[in-house]
Amino acid sequence: MASLVRRHASYEDLLLLAEEPVAELVGGNLYTSPRLSLAASVSASALSAALASATQPTRGDADAWWILFEPELQLLDDVLVPDLAGWKRERLARPPETAAIDLVPDWICEVLSPRTESFDRAHKLPAYARHGIPHAWLVDPALRSLEVLRRERGRFVHITSFAADERACVEPFESLALDLTQLWGGLASDADRASDP
Repeated sequence: MASLVRRHASYEDLLLLAEEPVAELVGGNLYTSPRLSLAASVSASALSAALASATQPTRGDADAWWILFEPELQLLDDVLVPDLAGWKRERLARPPETAAIDLVPDWICEVLSPRTESFDRAHKLPAYARHGIPHAWLVDPALRSLEVLRRERGRFVHITSFAADERACVEPFESLALDLTQLWGGLASDADRASDP
């Protein structure tokens, strides 16, 4: 239930209350981070839409997924909020009606920004690996790149990267051909446009 905090409040009041609205516990430490920038939100939303066909089960489809936006993962002593996370429906029949979930996802994605990249890489990725998440993607809207990581021997290793306007079939969603241009708002980068004849 929402609680009234202050009547006749201003945007400045909101900023004081929620300057860093995402709070996470990693390795016993409390971290806060900002919401996604609008460019990062475009990338996360576009990626979620592109993966939508993976979420729709068809008859006999054992590979259907739930893809959730900013779910709160309560994994032992860690509380993590990836930008996107996915569970195979064979492991999660339907998302719980709670605010958080304690079932380890099969895939996570972080959309990088200058304010969160070092935290995502140095703290969250090792935590995701520690909890056994098998697949991770890092999307960088500024560089227009997608890094694909796989958990091997307890840590994430870099598998491959894609950039700009490539079409990619990326694990664990190999059956989908992702048009990466959609992650950047459907626009090619300035460098890509300059190289076109």
